[in-house]
Amino acid sequence: MEQAVTLPSQRVKSLRQAFERRFGRAPEIIVRAPGRVNLIGEHTDYNDGFVLPVAIDRDVLFAAARRNDDRVHLWAIDLDEEDEFALSDISRSEARPWANYQRGVAAMLQARGHKLIGADVAFSSNVPIGAGLSSSAAVEVAAAFGFLSLSGEEMDRAQMALACQQAEHEYAGVPCGIMDQFISALGKEDHALLIDCRSLTYEHIPIPEGVRIVVADTGVRRALAGSEYRVRRSQCEEAVRLLQPVLPEIRALRDVSEADLERHGHLLPEIVWRRARHVVSENQRVLDAVAALRQGDLARVGELFMASHRSLRDDYEVSSPELDAMVEAAMEGPGCFGARLTGAGFGGCTVSLVRADRVEDFVAHLTRAYRERTGREATVYVTRAADGVGMATA
Repeated sequence: MEQAVTLPSQRVKSLRQAFERRFGRAPEIIVRAPGRVNLIGEHTDYNDGFVLPVAIDRDVLFAAARRNDDRVHLWAIDLDEEDEFALSDISRSEARPWANYQRGVAAMLQARGHKLIGADVAFSSNVPIGAGLSSSAAVEVAAAFGFLSLSGEEMDRAQMALACQQAEHEYAGVPCGIMDQFISALGKEDHALLIDCRSLTYEHIPIPEGVRIVVADTGVRRALAGSEYRVRRSQCEEAVRLLQPVLPEIRALRDVSEADLERHGHLLPEIVWRRARHVVSENQRVLDAVAALRQGDLARVGELFMASHRSLRDDYEVSSPELDAMVEAAMEGPGCFGARLTGAGFGGCTVSLVRADRVEDFVAHLTRAYRERTGREATVYVTRAADGVGMATA
């Protein structure tokens, strides 16, 4: 299970020093688990579809040392808050919602038969919260890998991701799909991860050399994402229910082809038909993007990015003026193959594929153009696909 990743020495050193100040001893392990950006495949995961995320070089660091009892003492350095619980009696914390991610992970690992030991833990993150880069999954996966490693336990990474997903469902109360935990656990440097969200099979897809992934944060947080997410999900379920009399074999929109929707779309209310059209076409775009990446055809990937954004904007209606402005600015920038919103929508980030030799000019253009169009400042991260969870070394 172990995988070591070298990180900037100052960040690891600072975490180690903070741990020693708080707990009076050095940590035995330091784990890092990455956030992610989804290249393409939005709102397909809960429809049993396909997604294509990459792990990024923004991550959660989790330092820990064993205790002689069954208690876990958590210190969230970024919040400067602490929590403590017993492994023999884990419940949700109403006072400290942030701790429910680690509490839930510990509970789910133990429910699967893993024998955990008490620990002192300090953790810190540079994954932006609320930007759609999956900070919560990075926290969960770091905790799972850390608890298991400290306790001398082994676990398949896909199963570990599933345990983290269940923790988010039951302890954080978020009905998330599996993509975020899977990519944080299973990411591979310079590769995207094609995930079949029904079978949970996956494949690492090489990303051609000479390209950078540019994530641009609009600075707008996703105020509507939670409630509208539930509405979109119910609309997708309604589409399946209304199509089943003529397509009795379908279980989810994953099973509906574009030809099926063309033939039977009249059975759906117009808004439900548009929601379904996005999901059905987006699944095909993921598979087309994988084929294009394998051929090194970045121009084709860029076209698929733009088609995805238009579909999310017009059919799924999860974009925003700021996201649209960022995508438009990106497409005017030097060296850009394509851009789209990424994540749930209504705010958060865009993702662009940009020629590596033009990326500095691209970032300068993007920040200037976004400011001119919206009056807002963009935060831009230039990244490459990174490895999944592992031990951190300085």
